[in-house]
Amino acid sequence: MSTHLSLNTLMDKQPSFQAYQYAFTAHIRDPKNVKRPQGVPARGMKVYNELLYANVESFLLNCFPVLRKVLGQRKWTRMIRAFMAEHRSHTPYFRQVPDEFMQFLQSGWKPDSDFPEYLIELAHYEWIELVLSVSGRDEETKAFDGDGDLIEGRPLLNPVLANLAYRYPVHRIKPRMKVSEMPTYLLVFRDNNMKVRFMEQSPVSARLLALLESGELTGKQALEQLNSESGNQNLAQMIEFARGFLEELREAGAVLGTCN
Repeated sequence: MSTHLSLNTLMDKQPSFQAYQYAFTAHIRDPKNVKRPQGVPARGMKVYNELLYANVESFLLNCFPVLRKVLGQRKWTRMIRAFMAEHRSHTPYFRQVPDEFMQFLQSGWKPDSDFPEYLIELAHYEWIELVLSVSGRDEETKAFDGDGDLIEGRPLLNPVLANLAYRYPVHRIKPRMKVSEMPTYLLVFRDNNMKVRFMEQSPVSARLLALLESGELTGKQALEQLNSESGNQNLAQMIEFARGFLEELREAGAVLGTCN
């Protein structure tokens, strides 16, 4: 109903040719609930409807292949139709359709009860690979020492990196799988070969990287804070663990070195 009301309001305030454009595009967005404009042949209108849906769906399929398989054709189609009918995009570029889709999912869309609860997290997990693959955050990387001491110095994380926490094991979800809540921590980054890599990590490792993300703390200072938060465990043992962990990340490309 709100679609019709908003459309009628717009049409009342616009010149006739713009009112026609709104009616035309409103029908393409939601052909089941918005009538076809008068004077437009049904056959021609159907071509427009199918072309737009196919274009939008193709860009989303490229970014969310697992989500599509998990949902199945009917739920997938319903979700795409809801996106087209309800969301107002802020970019004319088709390559940014997945970004708009994530905004739609995260901005209050209420899926029906037959959709899985992990839907948004799974979509985010697939989407983050695209985000990092095209990121330009590494273009202004500050000077660093690639061989610096990661405990005594201030570790510099790869700027094209995401330290993520999910309620569900999104990296393991597949069709017809029974999925239960399981806190999951993933490190995602683009390595020196421009490949986006995913690494599962522990809550402690994820918290350590969160503390180091600003580049203001030395490795030891971050570990001291982490040690305090965890109830004052064996700091020396924690430092030795962290040294090996951070060296592995440096070798993989998630840690660049230490800040100068």
